[in-house]
Amino acid sequence: MASEAPPHNIALTGFMATGKTTVGRIVADVLRMRFVDIDAELVRREGMSIANLFSQKGEPYFRQVEAELCREWAARPNVVMATGGGALINPDTLAQVCQRGLVVCLWASPEAIRARLSGDSGRPLAADWQGLYERRKAAYEAMPHHIFTTGKIPEEVAKEVVTLWRTQIPQSS
Repeated sequence: MASEAPPHNIALTGFMATGKTTVGRIVADVLRMRFVDIDAELVRREGMSIANLFSQKGEPYFRQVEAELCREWAARPNVVMATGGGALINPDTLAQVCQRGLVVCLWASPEAIRARLSGDSGRPLAADWQGLYERRKAAYEAMPHHIFTTGKIPEEVAKEVVTLWRTQIPQSS
């Protein structure tokens, strides 16, 4: 029986302001992989900001396009993907992304999230971030791997992601 090539992607997920994009760029650079920020890709594809997408087309439409993008990018080889905070809450999307690589949930303390979000008005769900955090917490806890980012610089977190990836994903010789 022929075996499928091992998955080589990395998907970073977690709540807003935990460092997914910043860390993802560093990880991609270190591993010489392609980086994609799913939120930025969604904005590019739809031609409007996330806030405008939420207000004009609604959250269900946003989540549908977000899931499509996650599946599309997960199917490509050697990708580091920073997902939106709610992207992998969907069990089907999570399962598809897990099939193609390592999924790491980045965590930060509520105090760190509050500090990181202060003055950021571009996130449509940031107004009630504490309630959203509580509603998503169980889903984040169920993610395969976790790294706590509070008190760490992005390079430290990226190093942890790379180490985890190297120990979890079979490397070709």
